[in-house]
Amino acid sequence: MTTTIMANYSYGEDCYQEIPEVLKPYHIKRVVLIGGERALASSEDEVRSILAQAGIEVTGSFVYGLDSTQTNIDRLVANPDVQRAEAIFGFGGGKALDTAKMVAKELDKPTFTFPTICSNCSAGTAIAVVYNDDHSLLRYGYPDSPLHIFINTRVIAQAPEKYFWAGIGDGISKAPEVEHAILEAKKTGTAEFPHTARLGEAVALSSKEAFYRYGQQGLEDVRNNKVSRAVEEIALDIVVSTGYASNLVNQPDFYYNSCHAHAFYNGTTAVKREGEYLHGMVVSYGVLVLHAYFDEQEELERVANFNKALGLPIRLQELGLTQEDIPKIVEVALTTNEYRNTPFDPEKFAQAIRTVDHLGQQM
Repeated sequence: MTTTIMANYSYGEDCYQEIPEVLKPYHIKRVVLIGGERALASSEDEVRSILAQAGIEVTGSFVYGLDSTQTNIDRLVANPDVQRAEAIFGFGGGKALDTAKMVAKELDKPTFTFPTICSNCSAGTAIAVVYNDDHSLLRYGYPDSPLHIFINTRVIAQAPEKYFWAGIGDGISKAPEVEHAILEAKKTGTAEFPHTARLGEAVALSSKEAFYRYGQQGLEDVRNNKVSRAVEEIALDIVVSTGYASNLVNQPDFYYNSCHAHAFYNGTTAVKREGEYLHGMVVSYGVLVLHAYFDEQEELERVANFNKALGLPIRLQELGLTQEDIPKIVEVALTTNEYRNTPFDPEKFAQAIRTVDHLGQQM
């Protein structure tokens, strides 16, 4: 028997007010807050006030660190105030929430997530990326899905725009990666596609058009700290739609959650360079690599034009990379889950990276 748990969610400018009612069925009376420094600063006081009025104790508040490393996870797991809590409240973006989820997994506690930025779908997924202390990829972890997500559109609209921007870059990968992971598996003729996989593919594909319809307007509204329909649509698409799809296509007996775009991203983590390169920023270039690899010229040009309009990368130079880095990127990509689950031709993958860079230079 297989049980698939999907996070419930609340959204809107006042969704934190719903915390006590959400917690009531779980009989939770003690929680710990874990998150990024800025994330906690944006939401902690409001959440603490609501919890105090409901008679729910906060055992402590802890900044997770700067990356979702095993070292940071171990440090928090060993903390008595974290151990004493009955549930983990995670605040922030992908790395903060992945850390909170993994701490909860190791302590066998439920997680409730508060995405204060919309940089990726980690607030609702049963997967986490764990890094080494040097920020290179260590492994994927498989925590339980959070029980509930609180998507405060006011907090998200007031956050730095770069995270919303990167979230769009990551979000556009979900539909093509899931679709191609399944298509490639079908070519072998050995895989079966049960209801869960088919449903995951349908949800992934349903997330696609909102990014292209609302992405530019949503980014402009976040730039102006304005809560709007566009911000809400993109936030729900990033956190809920792509998060649900991830959970459905990431199962014990199959994995169709990602392929070429994230293989590219993971390959780049081994290349040392100066500058800040957010996950979704790099993945958005990886989406172009995916379409180039499969010779999907029309979609490649569509996404390239979209990336250019939003300021997402279309050239290696924009990622602090050169074509001389491609062999290293490919070498590391061949060690990833994405390659193991959806194998690809290394030289063709390298050529796809070069093709995108050439296209970007022409644009």
